[in-house]
Amino acid sequence: MTEVLVGLLWDFSTLTVEKSFCVLIKKSVSGSGEDKMLKVAIYGKGGIGKSTVTSNLAAAFASMGKRVIQIGCDPKADSTINLLGGEPLRPVMNYMREEDEEPEKLEDISRIGYGGILCIETGGPTPGLGCAGRGIIATFQLLEDLKLFETYKPDVVLYDVLGDVVCGGFAAPIREGYAEKVLIVTSGEKMALYAANNISSAVRNFEDRSYARVFGIVLNHRNVENENQKVEEFSKKSGIPIVGEIPRSDEIIRNEDMGRTVIEGDPKSEISRRFLDLAEMLLQSEEDA
Repeated sequence: MTEVLVGLLWDFSTLTVEKSFCVLIKKSVSGSGEDKMLKVAIYGKGGIGKSTVTSNLAAAFASMGKRVIQIGCDPKADSTINLLGGEPLRPVMNYMREEDEEPEKLEDISRIGYGGILCIETGGPTPGLGCAGRGIIATFQLLEDLKLFETYKPDVVLYDVLGDVVCGGFAAPIREGYAEKVLIVTSGEKMALYAANNISSAVRNFEDRSYARVFGIVLNHRNVENENQKVEEFSKKSGIPIVGEIPRSDEIIRNEDMGRTVIEGDPKSEISRRFLDLAEMLLQSEEDA
């Protein structure tokens, strides 16, 4: 009965959040004439490797001396695990359910990981009792209340977002003021490309409102037949450039088994160079903007 009541409370509270959503975002993230903040949402089909790409990008930025925040927006809540030595982070939604109150400070719902990266996981509701998308919106409201960006003053903010369904809370990072750039992670697999097309369509629906724009495609190889050709055809048809290419590599798997990114494990490797090059490209695009 308690869980049902909590679910109902979440539903009512998020109605207010959704109404004030754009105002909150604009106020909390757009800045006040200070140094530019690079804000990127990384989308992709579940299991495509978006969390691997996001955490390695975060580590790459940190290795360049940037202050980085990574926010996992996936109910699995495993986006930041390889920045934290393989130790899972308590998600925001779990904290609020288990403590039956909102956290009073950022330290209650975040942890510092590799390279000083501030890690946060939104998590999801109790299965069957709530909407994960609304949980993301409620989490963003909470981060606004805790003055996350004013307190940490990041150079880079990365959002790792489930892209199978781009609606409601899962569309939150591409609305005005949160992410300004979107990376789409895909392979040559049919369902990965299907999800990539849905994501690009969703972002385009917001473009005329000055929301986030797709920066490019990251090809995360699965070694399927004619993979490069399939992704290149999608790139040409959608008008979205391929800005990064990650070979299928046992090196990534070995490092993740040890709870770390490949950037942490071997920053001079060829795989690490791919992530560092993409990080540099994103930073350069922000300077040129």
